[in-house]
Amino acid sequence: MLRILLFLGTNIAVIAVASITLSLLGVPGYLQQNGTNLNLQSLLIFCAVFGFAGSLVSLLISKPMAKWSTRTQVINQPQNQAEQWLLETVQELSNKAGIKMPEVGIFQSNASNAFATGWNKNAALVAVSTGLLSRFDRDEVRAVLAHEIGHVSNGDMVTLALIQGVMNTFVMFFARIAAFAIDQFFRDSEGRGGLGMFGHMAVVFIFDMIFGILASIIVMRFSRWREFRADAAGAELGGRDPMIRALQRLKAEMEIPNELPETMTAFGIRNAKVASLFSSHPPLDDRIAALRNA
Repeated sequence: MLRILLFLGTNIAVIAVASITLSLLGVPGYLQQNGTNLNLQSLLIFCAVFGFAGSLVSLLISKPMAKWSTRTQVINQPQNQAEQWLLETVQELSNKAGIKMPEVGIFQSNASNAFATGWNKNAALVAVSTGLLSRFDRDEVRAVLAHEIGHVSNGDMVTLALIQGVMNTFVMFFARIAAFAIDQFFRDSEGRGGLGMFGHMAVVFIFDMIFGILASIIVMRFSRWREFRADAAGAELGGRDPMIRALQRLKAEMEIPNELPETMTAFGIRNAKVASLFSSHPPLDDRIAALRNA
């Protein structure tokens, strides 16, 4: 119920903020003065529906897509002591976090990595790579698992989908407003001229790209912030020192290529070596320093 209320509240906030912003910019008055009949409310609703649809569909299919793209093998019946330990550890951490135990899986990768995904914190998946299991000691693996359980218990997958939906809405909405304004600029006093159908579509596409880049910066900024929260949750559930050691080991292994698919990178515990505005993870040095100063 809380997630449904959050979703509805976010949609209402998008409509309210965009409407207020347009009013302050004088867009409705400008359009009326030029004799246009663009219905801003209908356009905003249209963009919100399509903007949220993509992110919500991605969220709903995130777990099966993650299993398929990473070839994760879910542990239903443990085949050895290591798999038994994984199940028991995830169960323990889930109980401490107050969530239902996620599915637990292993995926083949030489890189040390792990991820969590799922549309609901009580219907999630936590998976670790074979490289991480082979090189990390059990305290460090437990800390990594605690980090991923932190993502799940914080509801990061849902929140990220909602934020992406908000950004999609704004990108679609303002791209079409900008294209419409440019089209009106090129029309004469009798309404002739303009960009034409293909010209209008081209301008919309260009503004979609420009606003999309700006939106990605905002989404990635949130993604970096949630990594600090997941590290803090990992330290609380699995111990601060093991969490720091796990991050230090990840830093030492950054030369090993990250083999997670691009769509899953934001949900892994590590990201690319170089930090940037478009990075889903903050630098490991910053994450380690944050834990030490906590």
